[in-house]
This record gives sequence, C-alpha cells and structure tokens, in this order.
Amino acid sequence: MCLPISAVDFRMAVYVWNRAPFVRLLPPLAAGILLQWNLGISVRTTAMVFTIVFVLFVLYSFLSVRLRFKLKFIGGILATVLVLFAGCAMVWVQDVRNSKDWIGRAAPNDYFTEGIIDEPPVEKPNSYRAILRLCSQFDDQLKKNISGRVIIYFQKSFITKNLHYGSSILFHKKMQRIQGPENPNAFDYARYCLFQGLTHQVYLAEKDFVVLPHEEKQFLNAFVFHCRSAVVGILKKFIRNDHEAGLAEALLIGYKQDLDPGLVQSYANTGVVHVIAISGLHLGLVYGIVVMLTRPLKRKKFRAIRFVLILASLWLFSLMAGAQPSVLRSTVMFSFIAAAEASGRHTNIYNNLALSAFVLLCIDPFWLWDAGFQLSYLAVLSIIIFYKPVYHWFVFKNRFPDIVWQLNAVTIAAQLLTLPVSIYHFHQVPVLFLFTNLVAVPLSSLVLIGEIILCVFAFLSPLAAFLGLLLNWMIWSMNAYIQKIDAIPFASWHGLSIGVMQTILLTCFILAFCNWLLEKRKGYLFFSLLCLLHFCAIRTVSFIDALRQKKIIVFNIPKITAVDLVDGRKVIFAGDSTVSPHSMLYRFHIQPSRITGRIASFDTTGLNEFRFFNKQVTILDTTFRPLPVHVGLRIDLLILSRNAKINLAELIKTFVIHQVVIDSSVPDWKATAWKNVCDSLHVACYHVGEKGAFVLNL
Repeated sequence: MCLPISAVDFRMAVYVWNRAPFVRLLPPLAAGILLQWNLGISVRTTAMVFTIVFVLFVLYSFLSVRLRFKLKFIGGILATVLVLFAGCAMVWVQDVRNSKDWIGRAAPNDYFTEGIIDEPPVEKPNSYRAILRLCSQFDDQLKKNISGRVIIYFQKSFITKNLHYGSSILFHKKMQRIQGPENPNAFDYARYCLFQGLTHQVYLAEKDFVVLPHEEKQFLNAFVFHCRSAVVGILKKFIRNDHEAGLAEALLIGYKQDLDPGLVQSYANTGVVHVIAISGLHLGLVYGIVVMLTRPLKRKKFRAIRFVLILASLWLFSLMAGAQPSVLRSTVMFSFIAAAEASGRHTNIYNNLALSAFVLLCIDPFWLWDAGFQLSYLAVLSIIIFYKPVYHWFVFKNRFPDIVWQLNAVTIAAQLLTLPVSIYHFHQVPVLFLFTNLVAVPLSSLVLIGEIILCVFAFLSPLAAFLGLLLNWMIWSMNAYIQKIDAIPFASWHGLSIGVMQTILLTCFILAFCNWLLEKRKGYLFFSLLCLLHFCAIRTVSFIDALRQKKIIVFNIPKITAVDLVDGRKVIFAGDSTVSPHSMLYRFHIQPSRITGRIASFDTTGLNEFRFFNKQVTILDTTFRPLPVHVGLRIDLLILSRNAKINLAELIKTFVIHQVVIDSSVPDWKATAWKNVCDSLHVACYHVGEKGAFVLNL
C-alpha cells in the first residue's frame, strides 16, 4: 500500500486503489520499461521469465475460490511480474536496433539505397528536411531488405515537385549515425530520434539521388497530410501576418514549422506554452463542440450513431494534430468518457486516466520519457485532486468573478504537481503564470473556436475574410500581452537545476504538505518536512560541489569557437561573440552546462593566451601572431581554431605542448592533417568535432 494520493481521507485512497485496477497495473508497466532500457535484459531471459510466471498465474486461476482469496497476494505478485516483463518485451520490440534488417547492420557503403518519403518535406533555412522509410539496399549482384527510418536533408538550391509524401527515391551516399549529446548535459538528440525509430541521417545534393516512378502511400496518412495542408493553406490565406498565422497553425493542428522561435520562448517563459502544444484544453473544446452539434441524436435509438460521430471527430482531430502523446492521451480519455456516456455508466476517473496511460505506453513505451506525456498526465491528475479544494478558497456570488476564479483555480491546481517535472525539464519557473493564463486560456479558446468556424466556412470568402481579420487581431493581442509580461524582469525564474531524486522528493513534499493543509494530520506534515529536508540536503551538497569545480570546456558547436573557463560558480568565456546569451546556439549548446554547473556569473575575454590555475592555455586561430620563442616553454592546452596558418610540427618542436585540442570550427581536411602531425610526434590530440566537447577537470 502506498501513501494517499488524493485530497481526501485514507479510506477514499484505498477505495480508489481497489476500484481502479489500472492504477495498480501502470506502475509495474512503467518499471518494466525503465528496467529494460537501463539494463538491456536479453529477449531470451524476458521470454523465459514471462512464460514461467504466466504458467504459474494460470495454475493459480484453477485454485478454488476460497484458496484464491486466501492467497490473493500471490495472484497480485504474479500479475505484477507479468506486466513488468511485458513492459520489458515491448521496449525490446519497439527498439529498431533489435531488428535483424536494421540499417545499422546493413551492407557496405558502396551499395545503393531505396526508401519511401514518410512525410511531406519541410523547408529549413539551408535545406529541405524529410523522413525516409528504408526499403532495400543492392548492388549489381545482391539485393536485401532493410528497415529503419532516417532523417534526409535535400539540397536547398534544388527541390523537385515530385518529392512529396510517398515518393520513392534511390540514392548512393553514406548515411551518418545521429550522434548523442555533443556538449556537457546537453539535450540528447540521438535518444530523442531513436525513440522515433530514427538512427541515421544523410544530406543529398541533386546528383546524389533519383526519384523513382512508383509511389507508396498509406491512405490514412495521405488523407491526414492532405487535410493538414488544406487547413494551413486556409489559415495563411485569411490570416495574413506571419507571426499570427504561425501561431494559429500551431494552435489548431499542432503545425509548428511557421512558429517564431522568439515567440515560443516568450510563451514558455510565462508558463502558457501549453496553449501552443495541443493538449486536453483543445480536445476538451473539440469534444464540447461535437457533443453540442450531435445533441439531436441524444435519444437512445441514435446513441450509437452519436458515439461513432464523436469518436470519429476526436480521432480525426488528433491525427491532424500529429498524434502527439499529449493529444493521444486526451483523445483516449475523451473516448472513454464518450463510451461511458453512450453506455449510460459512470466510470472511475483515476482508472480512466491510468488506463489511457497504460494503452499509450503499450502503443509506444518510449513515450514514458516524453516531457509532454509526463506533464499532461500530471496536470490532469493535479486538477482532479486539487481543483475543488483550491476553488473553495473563495466564494463569489456574481457569475463573472466566479468564472475568473475557476480559471485561476484550474491553473493553480495544474501547477502543483507539474512544477517539479517542469523545473527538471525546462530549468525555470514562470512566476507570473496566473496573469498570463488568465488572459491566454480564454482567449486561445475563442481563437480555436474561431479557427474551426473559419475552416468550415472558408468557401464563403467575405465571411472568411472577416473571421481572418478578427482572428488576426485576437492572436496579435494575445502575443503582445505575453511578450509584455515576458519583458518584466521577474516574470520567470531561470537557471534552476534539479535531478531525478530531487524531482521525486519535491513532488512528495507538495503532495504531503497539501494533504496536511487540507486535513491537518501531523503524519502528512512530518513526511513533507522529511522530504523537504532531504531535498535541501541534496541541493546543498550540489552547491558545495559547484563551488569547488575548476575546469576548462571546449564546446562542440559547428563552425564556432567556444571555450568556458569554470572557477566555482563563475565562468570566463573565450570564443566567438556570435554565441551571446540570447542566441539559440548558446541556449542549446552552452546553457545546459552552465545551469547544471550552477554558474551564477560570467565574463568574457578577448585574449588568446592566459594562465588558468597554473595551466598555460593558448588559442590559435586566423588572428594568430607568432608566439614568443622560448625553447622549452610549456603550453598545457593548445586549442587550434578555424583555418589557422601555422606549422604545427614546428610549434611542437619549439614548445613543450601537453595537450592539443582541435575545435569544431576547423575544416575536416585541416583537422585530419593536424591529427596526423600530432600522432607522428606522439602528442595527445583531441578533435572536438569527432568526439564531442573536451572537458579538462583541474
């Protein structure tokens, strides 16, 4: 038995636990998924254990009712182990690397590769990006089937009209493995891609591929892509401003290609990014609209038809929105609600929530790592538990202030359990989230309804044009409000870093402390203070470690020089001025290292030579000036940058060089030549472009 998870008494928690079987089955499924991913249990071991436990479970089911009741704990243990190893099996099956035809085990690089474009190409600043589903590889004598999906980039200067979803192409070029984090604590892009079945990438110029005459399309995917394209076309036609049209596309169908990155950052900083990411809010509105439109079919003899229409509308919308985890979670939830209404039965909300999560993890176990999946379920659970207690803080007799308080109560309730996970993933807390949600949630809801009406009546040009102008003004107003709030210095608390254990402890503290506030039981207060004490202890140790750190980091940023000299919670930056704290390069490559290192202040230096804790560091780039010739002078760290005009062999013979680091701004041919020189003269050499960031702990 676990601690109570609701804002009611212990007996209610026991009631929920007993009446919600999927609440009991979800934890072992999640545990099995984590176990398989971290330990990599062999498929034979999984199959053997699963078979043995399944046989024992069948034998247990043949016992008499009285004996089964007496030994019910054994049945519970067997069911738990079955679900746990089922989770292990699902991860193994879903991992594309376990397929015998996976591209990672494919033929030599001189083979031709055939594949099908799995989604419409998307325009990027320097290329067109698409996903390619691999089919086969062959040469003059041998052809073999292969499996896997790769990211494919087409040359920007050339793109044919024949390249679209379902196009078959043949190319002859080496595919590169998608690399893991290139810098300390950076986002693991390789794992993110792997969870989507993507393990390789390739760049194709015009001469590298040909478009084959045959196509392969799945009807449902083709229909969804056609609908998405039609909706995007309507929104762009009638909502003329780029920023507003981009947000309208994201709000209605989750199409984010035209979103302004700065605007997205403002929404994230102010705690309303859920408005852009399609979630339960959007599905709830769609569900409400469809329920209202099908109300004439509410009578018993039309109930089945109404249920089919509601279900079809929900799933069509979720497919058009990209079938993301948060969308599917909400779709599954509302599907269960619609089914319960059609059958005339009332269901357990906790069981429905756990069942939807269970179903989604069976579809794709890797969604367990998805931040949207985690936050959407925690938000719904938090609202279920805490909405009513928060709402009852104040009582308003007038309807309008009561509606305003309801919106705030929902926002506060949702934040309680999502706060620790949000800090863990995004390293910030939106301080003014109440003010932004108060405007953004109702306004975005009106915009969403308006967009649906616009798409329905797009054939009536005068009405559609008027709706487009109205929506453009509403979205502009919402964007302007969010950006003004974001401009307030204390709008968000940045630079927070907590680990997995701290996230768990903070969540337990919030649950226990809220229960103490509601029920005034000392046990909850004691447990909450214990969690808080443990949380503070771990955090204090991490700050002490941060104060003691002394290291040099040469970051791996393509075509950029970036070096951090870390002294405790201070850092001196040496490198290109283009990597400013407001640039995307900084946020993606450097900021994660500084946040986890708890850096409080930083400065820059324009010097190419400096001593750092008795270490002589020299950076040589295109501004290189001959070093003072002192035979035997020691250089502890020589960083070679860009296309520096130097004779490395002469430098090594003149000075005592302990370590050479070639950063990622150096051209590949030059880096190869310098590595060969270092190898021939037996000097340690590290190429950041190949191995990732160089970290020297002092």
